[in-house]
Amino acid sequence: MEHRRNHILLITYPAQGHINPSLQLAERLVDMGMEVTFTTNISGLRCIPKSYWDVNPNSTSKKGLRLNLFSDGYDEGIKNPADTVDFYANLRRYGTKCLEETIVSSAQQGNPVTCLVYTMSYHWVAEVARGFDLPSMLYWIQPAAVLAIYYFYFNGYKDAFDEIDDPSWSIKLPGLPLLNKPDLPSFLIPSTQDIYTKILAAVKQHFDAFSSDPMPKVLVNSFEDLEHDALKSIDKLKLLAVGPVIQSAFLDGNHDSYDNSRKQIEWLSSKGDSSVIYVSFGTMIKLPKSEMEEIAKGLLKSGRPFMWIMKKNEDEKEEDKLSCMEKLEEQGLIVPWCSQVEVLSHKALGCFVTHCGWNSTLESLASGVPMVAYPKWTDQGTIAKMIQDVWKTGVRVNGSEQGNVDGDEIYRCVETVMGGGEKAEALRRNAEKWKDLAREAVKQGGTSYNILKGFVEEM
Repeated sequence: MEHRRNHILLITYPAQGHINPSLQLAERLVDMGMEVTFTTNISGLRCIPKSYWDVNPNSTSKKGLRLNLFSDGYDEGIKNPADTVDFYANLRRYGTKCLEETIVSSAQQGNPVTCLVYTMSYHWVAEVARGFDLPSMLYWIQPAAVLAIYYFYFNGYKDAFDEIDDPSWSIKLPGLPLLNKPDLPSFLIPSTQDIYTKILAAVKQHFDAFSSDPMPKVLVNSFEDLEHDALKSIDKLKLLAVGPVIQSAFLDGNHDSYDNSRKQIEWLSSKGDSSVIYVSFGTMIKLPKSEMEEIAKGLLKSGRPFMWIMKKNEDEKEEDKLSCMEKLEEQGLIVPWCSQVEVLSHKALGCFVTHCGWNSTLESLASGVPMVAYPKWTDQGTIAKMIQDVWKTGVRVNGSEQGNVDGDEIYRCVETVMGGGEKAEALRRNAEKWKDLAREAVKQGGTSYNILKGFVEEM
């Protein structure tokens, strides 16, 4: 009789930063013998490599992995911020319907769902699971330190944040370093933006969803050596570190260049070892022209080759272009997209100027590339704190209260990392150390591998 696989129903928010680590987790679960139905809404399809869905988006692209898409009325994504409330309401309404139908149809086909796994913004999935008497688990795609900050804010420490606008304010939470205001997730910092209040309320609902479980478990995209204290800091949650959940081919060192990035790799290969600055602010952040001008000034002042991911703007006018674009193109390579893990793993890379998104940070750590931390919002301030003061693999830009940074500061940070000397050597040694530990964690027998294997066996 054929052994039936356990069947995980994994649902994720339709953004690149959620879909990438969720797809990689799905791949690892499949490799460990699970069957995974990967679910997101139709707008998320643009973030999924075509190799997964081919012509028919509901076809099984790999034995054990199936894509399952639903329409929420925003199939082209949310364009108008005024639609945010309706967008999230539709996510819940149509997402619930999709999950319920998938659970019922899977059971009828003799392939019953055995567990639901969900990412942030989908706290209501736990309620769907309870309705079918199924276990569910949150997959936390930010650092354990950020999860801990939110947890303690809602559990016993909220009053300690009342004086946050005092310039001398700081806080010491269990398992975490001393934190100042810029080190906190931006949603905890008082703001006039109504969306911040709504997002913070949604985070709280994740913790509320745990109330019926005596010891809730959370899968975390991190690893034991990287966040040992944060992972153990919450007595009432069991945090299971299964990361870094990034493309396994790059962790193994077995990869080939993507066809559409071959020219970029050829350009990198023409440069000396550890000589190139890589600049990217992720898929969501759009910097104002004034800020980009300052970054450009710092790069030009350094005189070093760079690769800058500058997204194309179809509505761009002549006055929107950077004033120094010709000089930039003489010194570096400006492209709208690249295979980031491939670039970071190239021997020419010497420095990553990053917004400190968690996926980018893990990819940089696993590639051994020192960073210039340039956080903008959400969890990025906390990650920048860890990069500079805890993991010591980079330096953080110093900006104004509004977050503005000038060209001289960019130059200072780049030269600290790239200019040689004792500080640069220490950063590079630490980067190599974390590279080795990250790769060790996900190897067979490593801490993250064993934790994920234990989760699978428990199913």
